Amino acid sequence: MEELELVVGVSNALITIDVILFAIIIIWIVTTVVQSFRRKKYSTVLEEEAFTEGMRKAQVIDLREKNDFDKGHILGARSVPYSMLKQRYAEIRKDLPVYLYDQGMSMSTRAAASLGKQGYQDIYILKNGYARWTGKTKAKKY
Repeated sequence: MEELELVVGVSNALITIDVILFAIIIIWIVTTVVQSFRRKKYSTVLEEEAFTEGMRKAQVIDLREKNDFDKGHILGARSVPYSMLKQRYAEIRKDLPVYLYDQGMSMSTRAAASLGKQGYQDIYILKNGYARWTGKTKAKKY
């Protein structure tokens, strides 16, 4: 009888773990879909080559924090950390394309939505972000 209770207890624990994992997977899928929808609504995702071609006529904004920017950033980019974006809208011109990047694409997606709601039109995001950038970079010398 004790063995049966142990088996039932282990079985219940495994079911609980399965439910938790299933919930985590569902939340991750929903989050991914919502981010994808927001990205498509407010911006265009560019491969590195297209990003490089268009950035000469655009405002290139690095959304990472200042210390990450100082360690290395895309040549010609300026630092507007995502945490400060709402306070710094006035620095970003609405009449020029806005090219955004961060380490990946999550902050850029949120920033694009925020800028889009403020009336910015031409918003572009670097696909895969700075993490996969192979173009020219600049780092601050310490």
